Amino acid sequence: MHAEGFPPVAEAHARVLVLGSLPGPVSLRERQYYAQPRNAFWGIMGVLFGAGPGLPYEERLQVLVRRHVALWDVCASAHRPGALDAAIRRASVVPNDFAAFFAAQPELRLVCFNGQAAAELYRRRVLPGLPAVLRSLHYKALPSTSPAHAAMSFEQQLERWRVVEEAAR
Repeated sequence: MHAEGFPPVAEAHARVLVLGSLPGPVSLRERQYYAQPRNAFWGIMGVLFGAGPGLPYEERLQVLVRRHVALWDVCASAHRPGALDAAIRRASVVPNDFAAFFAAQPELRLVCFNGQAAAELYRRRVLPGLPAVLRSLHYKALPSTSPAHAAMSFEQQLERWRVVEEAAR
């Protein structure tokens, strides 16, 4: 299936950008980032910023924006049969316009990847086309919050994700 991503959730004062690869089927259906109920993302954001799954979606987004955290995906669109990042057809990837995004985010300090697939897609499809000044941003690959990557406990994931909270201060 060909999937179109969502616009970024950000304002000009973002300090941290969290990048996924491409919304999965549940997220696409619900039109929400990380809508799969077993995805740990919103649970982690709840502990770190008070943007947990108990809040309505729009309120969660506003909490993150107020706390200087932006959300987006590496892919503007791509062909992916199923929900797994490994199924993304690399040749079909159309990356988002990161040069324009970064120009609108002068306070950005850190780009975090929600999993290795997002980091690898960015490294291969985005980074080579960025101006040198943007290639020197700080980058950090974090454990995927996807239920398909449940090798780590929630507490272990949370500990690794605390870098987002620290950089957003």
